[in-house]
Amino acid sequence: MKIIIKENERGFLFRNGTFRRMLSPGIHRVYPVAGETCFQTNVYRQVNIKEVDIQVLLRDKTFADSVTKIEVPDLNIALHYEDGRLIEALRAGTFYFWNVFHQHTFQLIDTSSPEVALPRVMMSIVPTNLYSQYIVSEGETGLLFYDGKFKEQLSPGVYYFWNSSIRVSCQNVDMRSQQMDVNSQEILTADKVSLRLNFVCTYRITDAVKINNSLKDYKTQIYVTTQLVLREYVGCLKFDDLLEQKDSIAGIVLEKLKEKQESLYIEFRDAGLKDIILPGEIRDIMNTVLIAEKNAQASVILRREEVASTRSLLNTAKLMEENTTLYKLKELEYLEKICDKVGNISVGNGNLLGQLGELLYSNSASAKS
Repeated sequence: MKIIIKENERGFLFRNGTFRRMLSPGIHRVYPVAGETCFQTNVYRQVNIKEVDIQVLLRDKTFADSVTKIEVPDLNIALHYEDGRLIEALRAGTFYFWNVFHQHTFQLIDTSSPEVALPRVMMSIVPTNLYSQYIVSEGETGLLFYDGKFKEQLSPGVYYFWNSSIRVSCQNVDMRSQQMDVNSQEILTADKVSLRLNFVCTYRITDAVKINNSLKDYKTQIYVTTQLVLREYVGCLKFDDLLEQKDSIAGIVLEKLKEKQESLYIEFRDAGLKDIILPGEIRDIMNTVLIAEKNAQASVILRREEVASTRSLLNTAKLMEENTTLYKLKELEYLEKICDKVGNISVGNGNLLGQLGELLYSNSASAKS
């Protein structure tokens, strides 16, 4: 039987189940009657022959010279280069590659310690279950731990660590200014008035390592500290004093918070009192007082206007008493107003408005003469 081995193939000749030799590209004759068999395989990259153990094939020098062997120990990976180009990463094991058309070289990488010394671009070919990736964003700092013990502080960037026997973890801490709202704080003033306050403050972490290692839940502790300082100060004020000082409360509380910031490893930057929420009955009383104050102010204004109006009338009367002509002019002014509003007034056969006009005119003429 004639078989053809192509350029990118190799054949393996067996006689009665025993490997005889590797067949090179070309035309070969196989004699089944003599118990000969042959199988062919492609010579591209990794040797993948399932029909027989590769150690049997290695007895053939031609085959042994056609392959490259790489043994990757435990806790190592091998970077596989084909003609100088990185193509893959190999885990622990023994691998054979055809070197018929390409040259294969390898670089062993020790993964027994967590540190990764490879450039980031090479990590794309490494199986993801062999390493862990941690990202520290801008404005944050990363706290690196080996087996739960603090190792070092990481600046913003992307970091890779081998999944070795050492357990690696990374905790990001935000170093930017953060806002904390202390809402609906029910506080009893010095004169037993119950009210609710909404307070806000901003802070920035100054020591990420100490705040993480010394305080179990630093956000809760900052919140409780702010809450207690607010309650301590407001609880010493009477209700009226609280309303008068509401614009300065935030500044005073901020100064008291700054006295405690060192033990919290933070810096308080700003604070503000957002709302003072009064109970319903107190709010009704305040509204009643406000209405009474406004009514009193309105009464004062009304009386002031009445006094001014009376004084004006008195001054006018004095002028008319001293000046007859002014008196007559005032009469004419009032008559004109009456005529504008009334068309005709007839009494008997006469025109009352005309008679009044003539009378006033004659009196005015007599006064002039």
